Amino acid sequence: MKSTLLAVFAHPDDESFGVGGTLAKYASNGTHVVLVCATRGEVGEISDASLATPESLGHVREYELRCAAQTLGISELIFLDYLDSGMEGTPENMHPKAFIQAPPHEVVGKLVRVIRELQPQVVITFDPGGGYGHPDHIAISRYTTQACSQVSSSTDFPEAGPPWQPNRLFYNAIPSSFFVEMRKKMQALRMDTSQLDGFDPQRHGFSDDQIKTRIDVTQFVEAKWNALQCHQTQFGPDNLLRLLPEVDLRQMISFEYFALASPTSENGLQEMDDLFSGMRL
Repeated sequence: MKSTLLAVFAHPDDESFGVGGTLAKYASNGTHVVLVCATRGEVGEISDASLATPESLGHVREYELRCAAQTLGISELIFLDYLDSGMEGTPENMHPKAFIQAPPHEVVGKLVRVIRELQPQVVITFDPGGGYGHPDHIAISRYTTQACSQVSSSTDFPEAGPPWQPNRLFYNAIPSSFFVEMRKKMQALRMDTSQLDGFDPQRHGFSDDQIKTRIDVTQFVEAKWNALQCHQTQFGPDNLLRLLPEVDLRQMISFEYFALASPTSENGLQEMDDLFSGMRL
């Protein structure tokens, strides 16, 4: 049976920044890699005014995501068709079609249907803190976790197809040491580190000992880098990851990190270097 990996995120570019190397790695070995994106990132920043307008940004970012998906080898792209909610405290939070305004039962039902149809062995999404606290990131993590807990029940969402249970749900995790290392490299180069001030490793990162799974994506950094280039509206010259010399950045993004969310019975496992480790497929 062909293995399936389902990635569930909130905006175009989420798939490339955090897990692009992992998606490319599994796609390259024949795994069926599918991406669910909750929104089209309609209220993201525009790095260059010649690339998009606020009115066209959603269409542009969809095109950018399709470019990145092709670059990474993603087989299928599914949109949930909600609107980007914007950062916490912005007016976009209150738009009736914003993702964070969606009825939870509705979103979970959509995800249950996707999981039952695709029957993935592994599902990955944001950690409960959303990486850096974006409301949509937090919401998609919560709804994906809930969907994975209900998808095997024959009485929950019976209209969404027969029950299925993924073997594992992983959270994409940012080690606290990543932020520390980035700050040190920037300081060594006498660079302004103020953009990092909003990234509290204790709040937004995982302590290194919480992370049991580390994927070496060194062979796929080129694909990850090229996928990032697809997201031109978001990956402009002022992007945090653009501040470091490219050689340093490529070294820092050559590993991707995951914390096992379920099953909890496996939380005591030794470190893994494969999301499918030990599975009978």
